[in-house]
Amino acid sequence: MSLLRYAGRRLLLMVIVMAGVLIITFIISHMVPGDPLVANLGQSAMSNPDIVAKYEQRWGLDKSLPEQFFLYVRNLFQGDMGTSIRTKQPVVEDLAKYFPATIEMATLATIISVVLGMLFGVLSAARRNSALDQGLRVVSLIGISLPAFWLALLLLYLFYFHLGIAPGSGRVGLNFIGYNAPTGFIIIDSLLAGDFALLKDGLAHMILPAVVLAASTMGLMTRTVRSSMLDVMGQDYLRTARAKGLNERQVMTGHAVKNGLIPSVTMFGLSYSSLLGGTVLVETIFDYPGLGWYAYRSATTLDFPAIMGGTLLIALINCVMTLIVDLVYALIDPRIRY
Repeated sequence: MSLLRYAGRRLLLMVIVMAGVLIITFIISHMVPGDPLVANLGQSAMSNPDIVAKYEQRWGLDKSLPEQFFLYVRNLFQGDMGTSIRTKQPVVEDLAKYFPATIEMATLATIISVVLGMLFGVLSAARRNSALDQGLRVVSLIGISLPAFWLALLLLYLFYFHLGIAPGSGRVGLNFIGYNAPTGFIIIDSLLAGDFALLKDGLAHMILPAVVLAASTMGLMTRTVRSSMLDVMGQDYLRTARAKGLNERQVMTGHAVKNGLIPSVTMFGLSYSSLLGGTVLVETIFDYPGLGWYAYRSATTLDFPAIMGGTLLIALINCVMTLIVDLVYALIDPRIRY
């Protein structure tokens, strides 16, 4: 099977997955306990039938569930995700506003988790059963085991409240609120403007949430790389390399690492997409105005268009990252295509 045909099949499966996510998300979001009228109008407004009727008509809540679904799908194919009930803004504009913050934080978290995870995994395998190996395995186990909300509160207390060396909540400090953001990305905007004070402040606010997000993925990456490296180190071609006179450093860097890190390709793609989807709790605790923060507030007010828009965006990113990983694997090992 050619790579092009393989990619076509994967694209078709991605479309099917997205259709399933659309149907399931729509049904679940409309079946959860609660009344969007009460959440957005308040209990006192419910006694006024005119207000209730106008609100239902305005947001299409007076139609049956199938009618609402087909209207949503029709508008979706026209690039319209609807209007947020909470913010009164088009959902597409809301996503464009909040998504860059999540992308920046998830990217930084992925860099931290991948760099430390690969480094710890290689060192752990190279010093198998040593004190260093045991220590790194404990660190990875702690990273996997600690709940994100507990670690977030711990870091906030330690570095913000107790030591005072890290900023608190938010994306930027009070001095930079309302800064010019043509792209929405603090790092890019600050570099384009040459505003290094904004860059420093943005990174300072970003580091603690990124560390919380990276902890679990770093632990998984460490264990995966260690296991893969140990499998590779027992192969015959490494014994041959040693027999030819190569020292242990040359064997590790020239042969073992290159082959042992291949499984990390999957971990990298899946970790990035999972970090994007796991930002709800972290962004809420740090009051970081990203996609997770937006999704949490949409869910608490039963803002159906916003819930659907955020879920579809995260699902699309997961599908795209999975597709990229599959294609990279197919290039690395052509047997994958079969």
